[in-house]
Amino acid sequence: MRLGELLIGWGLATPAQIDAALQYQNTNGGRLGENLVALGILTPEQLASVINSAPVPPSTVAETGIVPRNLLNLLLKLMYIESLSTPTELSRRMRLSHRIVESLLADATQLRFVMAAGAAGESALTVRYALGDQGKAAARDALDQNLYLGPAPVSLAVYQEQIQLQRISNEMLREDSLRQGFAGLVVPDHYFEKLLPAINAGRTILLFGPPGNGKTTLSSRIATVFRDVVYIPYAIDVGGQIIKVFDESLHKPIAPESETRPAAHASAFADRDRFDERWVACKRPVAIAGGELTLDMLDLQYNANTKFYDAPLHMKALNGMLLIDDFGRQKFHPSELLNRWIVPMENQIDYLKLDSGASFSIPFDELVIFSTNLNPSDLMDPAFLRRIPYKIKLFSPSRAEYWQIFEAVAKSYGLTLTEPVFDLVVQRLEKQFGLAYYQPKFICQQVVESCRSFDRQVALTREGALAALSNLYYDIEEGREAEVAADPASRPPDFASAA
Repeated sequence: MRLGELLIGWGLATPAQIDAALQYQNTNGGRLGENLVALGILTPEQLASVINSAPVPPSTVAETGIVPRNLLNLLLKLMYIESLSTPTELSRRMRLSHRIVESLLADATQLRFVMAAGAAGESALTVRYALGDQGKAAARDALDQNLYLGPAPVSLAVYQEQIQLQRISNEMLREDSLRQGFAGLVVPDHYFEKLLPAINAGRTILLFGPPGNGKTTLSSRIATVFRDVVYIPYAIDVGGQIIKVFDESLHKPIAPESETRPAAHASAFADRDRFDERWVACKRPVAIAGGELTLDMLDLQYNANTKFYDAPLHMKALNGMLLIDDFGRQKFHPSELLNRWIVPMENQIDYLKLDSGASFSIPFDELVIFSTNLNPSDLMDPAFLRRIPYKIKLFSPSRAEYWQIFEAVAKSYGLTLTEPVFDLVVQRLEKQFGLAYYQPKFICQQVVESCRSFDRQVALTREGALAALSNLYYDIEEGREAEVAADPASRPPDFASAA
């Protein structure tokens, strides 16, 4: 994790501006950040904000906050399993400085776990190390304790402090940012009036209302409006137990490790601009769970084979957003989840328990959104409702909003919406089912698929719209039969008569 990557990730500098700062640096010297300020690309306050938000790399074993023997055990395992032999290889793998790795190797040498095995390659300055018999035995003992192989963990205390530093409520969104995040959607103004304060509070939101009116869509879009960079540790150490936190399927790094950079950027990402690489700079995480959510997914997941833990879903979503979709349709009763989270939601602190029975706390900092089409009073009692500070009902669209939605969706499918077709659809739906935001997309998809299947000109006709409605609602009244009665010419061939 380097300063250039962070500045690009925060949106404070572009690669082109980094190049300009590098050219200026070649002439004037100094650090990258100083040159960006000198060129007017950054303000001193912006530079300080980015630097102060990032975890500071430890310079000694003691500063890691991890018991030295635990770090030594990780080093021995990496040497034993992955055949790493040089300080450079071990430093890169453990995400610790050369100084710390060399200190650990010095301890390992004193304990007769490792021995110098000559120079690495043609460089006489780099020493290669090998495990001795005692070192191999110690590595096997360490593997018996756990099979974790990866970057060195961070301490629980440092993790707790970093969560507080990057709280989601620190990022105050403006109305124009939220509107931009909802671009392409028809969102009534009164939704913005309710959503913006709720998002900025970073607390709990209940979205409810008729099905198909945008609860999941709006929630997913909310996740895209956050711009701050947050730091996720690969793993944390709690009393000697390893808990893996970083999840590639959930956390999105601002600069993937596989990304290759132009040579011109080399000094922009030099060692002196590095931060603690036991953390990954990411966009705010977004976790979504629906009917598959189970209560044990909210507990630490201990793997008896690897002998370390995987963080629960809501822990991985810290400093981000957690959407509980289709709330009330899980296999457990809603009150069980609410009982589990009543303290975290109210006091913003959660307690997790290790298999040993020891427990620890973490700040419960995330925007939790419950999305449901069920009646809130059927899901929770008044005491729970009181603990959800923002309750937002989504309504069916008005006729004018429905036209906006339908027209935009039709255009995206290469169709033209006419008033007769619109009036027919609205008449059928209002009589029995009501209007919903999702219906136009369904109708247009069906029309396009039907026209292509029969090699017809792709067009949104009354007949096509009625056929789509009959697939959307199998029991819709006055469907195609009513249209045929009004226009017998639209009746399909009678196969018996034809025969």
